[in-house]
Amino acid sequence: MDVTTRNTLPGGYCNSLTEYSRWQTREVPIGNIPMGGQNPIRIQSMTTVDTMDTLGSVEQTIRMANAGCEYVRITAPSIKEAQNLAEIKKELRKRGYDVPLVADIHFTPNAAEVAARIVEKVRINPGNYADKKKFNQLTYTDAEYQAELERIYAKFAPLVKICKEYGTAMRIGTNHGSLSDRIMSHYGDTPEGMVESALEFIRICEDLNYYNLVISMKSSNPQVMVRAYRLLVEKMVAEGMNYPLHLGVTEAGDGEDGRIKSAVGIGTLLEDGLGDTVRVSLTEEPEYEAPVAIALVNRYTQRQQASQRKTAASGAATAIVQPAIRPYVSAETNAFIGGALVPRIVVDISHKNLKDPLILTEVGYKYDYLLDKYHMGEQSVDFVYLADKLPSFSMPGNLKQLYSYGTWLDIKDKANIHPLYTLGEFVEARIKDANLNFVRIEYDDLNTSLFEALPLDKTIIFVLETDKPHGMADQRMFFSALSELGLTNPVIIRRQYPAEAFSGPFGNLMDPEEPLSKLQLYAATDIGAMLVDGMGSGIWVDSPATPTDKLVSASFGILQATRSRISKTEYISCPSCGRTLFDLQETTQAIRSRTNHLKGLKIGIMGCIVNGPGEMADADYGYVGAGPGKITLYRGKEMVKRNVNSADALNELIEIIRKDGRWIEPE
Repeated sequence: MDVTTRNTLPGGYCNSLTEYSRWQTREVPIGNIPMGGQNPIRIQSMTTVDTMDTLGSVEQTIRMANAGCEYVRITAPSIKEAQNLAEIKKELRKRGYDVPLVADIHFTPNAAEVAARIVEKVRINPGNYADKKKFNQLTYTDAEYQAELERIYAKFAPLVKICKEYGTAMRIGTNHGSLSDRIMSHYGDTPEGMVESALEFIRICEDLNYYNLVISMKSSNPQVMVRAYRLLVEKMVAEGMNYPLHLGVTEAGDGEDGRIKSAVGIGTLLEDGLGDTVRVSLTEEPEYEAPVAIALVNRYTQRQQASQRKTAASGAATAIVQPAIRPYVSAETNAFIGGALVPRIVVDISHKNLKDPLILTEVGYKYDYLLDKYHMGEQSVDFVYLADKLPSFSMPGNLKQLYSYGTWLDIKDKANIHPLYTLGEFVEARIKDANLNFVRIEYDDLNTSLFEALPLDKTIIFVLETDKPHGMADQRMFFSALSELGLTNPVIIRRQYPAEAFSGPFGNLMDPEEPLSKLQLYAATDIGAMLVDGMGSGIWVDSPATPTDKLVSASFGILQATRSRISKTEYISCPSCGRTLFDLQETTQAIRSRTNHLKGLKIGIMGCIVNGPGEMADADYGYVGAGPGKITLYRGKEMVKRNVNSADALNELIEIIRKDGRWIEPE
């Protein structure tokens, strides 16, 4: 059976399906650190202190630069902050730091025009720079739409001319949650609207012969973000553009959730060869963001070097193809896996003490000795793999067990117990499970005589493995090949991470759990990117160096970030900046402690109105800074209570949730 992957389909956002290859963008000068072209993927972050606090801004910028930030962004919400950027820059240069500064602008063109004369780059949001978002006009005639474009041109052109004069770069940064009324009227709250919002401003720049642009498409939803960037590249290619891309997931949150959500969004695009600079937005001190971004980016730096060495050795350039990544639609097997069912989770416990039922606590099953029963949680896994070891206690009735084929054969009572085969074992097996047969397979196996002889039936669940350096491409091609063959068997994506996978000089040196952080980043990229594209009916993360409970948490976190299986409350929390009106880290933890039992609820926690209802676009409830000591509460995008005292705001938020019938008392 000759299986080949069709690689000439529409959707040319990815250079190669077989080798890692970056999409080549134009080089944009930004101070003394250019971006795009053949330059490395750059690292950046944003200060969180008040911009008028010159010394605090300088010291935080230095900490960020020392942590690996190559650009530092500082908010400039008004003219006075924009002017003070000169003092910050002067003090930094006096101390020997020449890190390029980026002014972050919302709503205020006059502040942008001041900042553009001082810093190396300005960031504007087309949704609120010269456009409007008041929800007071939701329909536009063609004439009204064109009139608005002409008004925007007149308001935006002065900034473009200043940037040309002073050699200042510009980021046109679209955010999913802050699209203007005009864009919303034509495109809705969609990736298409995000892309067109940026393209309108790009076209104005090009009309004025200004090309020092960087573009971003940010969202707190990694699926939306990925779709928007891919569509942006497709549209730019169609219009002869190749501007560098700034990658980031907005309001990713903190801790494990923030790292996993960031990796799903950013890592998926890095795998595609997209991205020229990365900012990981965590609700933590900004110097903690850079090492996370570096750990993500370094994998692709190494991969590109390996690809270039291979190309040089062969004397051939990497072929440029245009693969389309299409959702793989699996059939439902035995009403438990595949089809429309949520992805399942497999965890290896073969190395555990299988004489003690308490070990199952680590996989979500808490044993009660007195009642002799198990309690399931929201994060209870679906399958455990025991290899060739048999437990000396009874397993929970709703936990399925996997054994190597030889051991499975000898087990008499096979209820809830299923075999894991090699491809050869399954082809030769005379006795098989009547319901679920798990077959280990790699992409290369599809062109072998063993696969040719495979007796295909609906009981087969493929366990897809890879040992390729560019494992994402390898596994994507497997799904594409199955589609070409017309197969619909469920596929569990398995990725294995030996301890040495977490070594290297670019880890988070400030994080005592560096290997765990890298596991979260790598697995979220390698597996999360597949799920974002609709591939996979289950996941299996193997990492002998990682505690089992952390593997379980990361697995559920990946499913949550890809919106494929919701098992906990989601917090859409901004990373804080000089506009923030309360202690964001402390407040986030306080809200989390009172609401983290509300499975499936999405709560946005925003430091100010700029990162308010817009940035938390798909949150169920919002907690937004409105002024010193004042909070405004939202239900979706609807303002419910304005200027609530911060001491009372959390209780008021809970009362809103309670009145909506969505509150449950914690156990």
